[in-house]
Amino acid sequence: MHPPRPFSKIPESKGPAELLRAKIVVHGAVQGVGFRPFVYRLATELRLCGWVLNSSQGVFIEVEGPLHLVQLFVARLEKEKPPLAIVQSLESTFLDVAGYQGFEIRYSDHTGPKTALILPDIAICADCLREIFDPANRRYRYPFTNCTNCGPRFSIIEELPYDRPNTSMRRFKQCLECEAEYHDPLNRRFHAQPNACSKCGPHLELWDKTGQVLSKEDEALLNAAELITQGKVVALKGIGGFQLICTAREDEVVIRLRQRKRREGKPFALMYPALDQVSRDCVVSGLEERLLGSPESPIVLLTRKSAESTIAPSVAPGNRTLGVMLPYTPLHHLLMRELGVPVVATSGNLANEPICIDEIEALDRLKDIADFFLVHDRPIVRHVDDSIARVVCGREMVLRRARGYAPLPVRMKEPLPSVLAVGAHLKNTVALNVGRDVFISQHIGDLETTMALAAFHRTVADLPRLYDTQPELVVCDLHPDYLSSKYAASAHLTVQRVQHHWAHVLACMAENELEPPVLGVSWDGTGYGTDGTIWGGEFLVPAHDSFQRVAHFRQFRLPGGEMAVKEPRRTAVAVLYEICGQSGLEDGGLAPIAEFSKTELGLIRQMLEKGFNAPVTSSVGRLFDAVAALVGIRQQVTFEGQAAMELESLIEPDVTEVYPFELSNGVPQIIDWAPLIGEILVDLRKGISSGVIAAKFHHTLAEIIVEVARQIVAPKVVLTGGCFQNRYLLEQAVQRLSQAGFKPYWHQRVPPNDGGIALGQIAAAARVTHRTVVTEGVQIR
Repeated sequence: MHPPRPFSKIPESKGPAELLRAKIVVHGAVQGVGFRPFVYRLATELRLCGWVLNSSQGVFIEVEGPLHLVQLFVARLEKEKPPLAIVQSLESTFLDVAGYQGFEIRYSDHTGPKTALILPDIAICADCLREIFDPANRRYRYPFTNCTNCGPRFSIIEELPYDRPNTSMRRFKQCLECEAEYHDPLNRRFHAQPNACSKCGPHLELWDKTGQVLSKEDEALLNAAELITQGKVVALKGIGGFQLICTAREDEVVIRLRQRKRREGKPFALMYPALDQVSRDCVVSGLEERLLGSPESPIVLLTRKSAESTIAPSVAPGNRTLGVMLPYTPLHHLLMRELGVPVVATSGNLANEPICIDEIEALDRLKDIADFFLVHDRPIVRHVDDSIARVVCGREMVLRRARGYAPLPVRMKEPLPSVLAVGAHLKNTVALNVGRDVFISQHIGDLETTMALAAFHRTVADLPRLYDTQPELVVCDLHPDYLSSKYAASAHLTVQRVQHHWAHVLACMAENELEPPVLGVSWDGTGYGTDGTIWGGEFLVPAHDSFQRVAHFRQFRLPGGEMAVKEPRRTAVAVLYEICGQSGLEDGGLAPIAEFSKTELGLIRQMLEKGFNAPVTSSVGRLFDAVAALVGIRQQVTFEGQAAMELESLIEPDVTEVYPFELSNGVPQIIDWAPLIGEILVDLRKGISSGVIAAKFHHTLAEIIVEVARQIVAPKVVLTGGCFQNRYLLEQAVQRLSQAGFKPYWHQRVPPNDGGIALGQIAAAARVTHRTVVTEGVQIR
């Protein structure tokens, strides 16, 4: 926490002092960040009279005194605001004096529309961290220590304004010492709504699988650490839900967790006690170090060092990166200080389910996964997963937007009627706009289980209730069978359907505050196209209130439909059949061909010939799968994107070559990947390493983007969709576009994957609402 600004000499006015009152309204994330005590200190330092209060719209202030001091107050208000405060607007009106005596902090005003921003949950600050390890401090080893600069926010608030009675902390009556801090404007815990100590706040307990209490308070934490050291799996109730914790050094323990959680190959996240230990296992840049220790404190994807690591191979099999985070709550810091070694810290759920937030629920859902439960009695209002981010092209890029980021809004250029966007099927988030602010929910996940769908329904109800807003329109994906689309159809509201890849482009445009002309490059695994086929390798430009598909990848069939998504070998066979016909299925030396029996290949050939259960796709994501299968690294996957991740991990440095490709004339232009696949087959016969092939494949994709951009006379190029989670692909594309004279844009605070779709859906609704003609400046050669 920044120390309060020392009193400075008040500037003297020249001549008689003109007395004036300023009425100030501050909109933004200004509640729960120490903004009112900051205002109090500033006003009393300048010897101004008046008041400050929280409201459902933001912070209201009135100050009066000599004109030059009131003007100075307004100038310093935004310039010296608390570090966590986000000021969207500061409106001031000058009026006659009201005759206030002194300056006071008034009780919150609950009336009026709810437009104040809710802050995300924030990692522990340096002051609180110092206190929990100071034996002389009354909060020594208290695992729920917080202040106005840190602690839970979004996970405990029930309604605006952000006051203790409106949070799940209302059940904890503060002791006299905490009460004194809470009401002292000069204390950093002034109106810290989760404020508590060991006398009056939440408490820890260690349970066995039956819910029997084994130990309490600090003893519970120490016992949990000992159990983890012994190889047990402990379910820990954190700030936004449960995590499953076990040692990261013993392969047998990690494999056991995988089996229990039914998570065969997807990498586990790691929590390290301190940065120096992270640096032993991973390459950590200055930006990555800052991100690890930031208030958001996400899981950061880091490149492993080639040296021998003590991390069990089964933590992230086949992957050159590790997902790493540092302790971000007092509970985590205390636990990790006892353990002293990195641990697996993965979400407390079965695969494809939302995380548990209630200890009774956790006993039921996690009883076959966890051996013990470290729980507390502070209720979690809504689930909030750990966020995931990585540094790409020297910038932070969020891949999963939850703790630390949600629900801070993306601000649109113009207000629009209230719209609810229900997102996509995978990596679902929902979004709601209030005026210009688009509030994107925390990560919900894939809508493939009953529990995930229930979490979706809760979140869809939660956002409008929290902001006391009744949507006038619901926006969904074009795919009629998505569960989110079915919800929209049953919502008794006007429904607008938005094509998946167009929503990706609009999300990136909105985040980067872009107006046409732009070329949108939208690549992912799947999305329902306007022609009823599966898209995924798209080049789109804005056209009126919709878009034009100016180019896409050559289409091919997916034998078995969804089975081909789970079996890259099927995609590889389809690609070979598309360019070579029957002869493409006869080379038993190719890994995907060798994976099938003659009977299986015959059935697949019939699917491809007749088009039976073999939908057509233009997906770049599936092309990644095909190449991964051809080079022999992945024939079947256990999670989305696995083949592409492993292909990226294979890339050898210092490779500069590209494969050939062809680009047709006309609109849309067709990118023919047949020459690319043909040359990969040649390289395989030559014995070229899979790492070289992987590098050349990525380089070729970047060159395709540049070549299409040359055909479209628009200087701005947007890179979006799940394929651009691939760091190497994104960096190559950005570099090549920049070298060719284009201005590339990509995602930063909104995920490039389907977690950003809801924002794009609202942006699409805004375009229809405003009926802006946006084709000017775009030409197609």
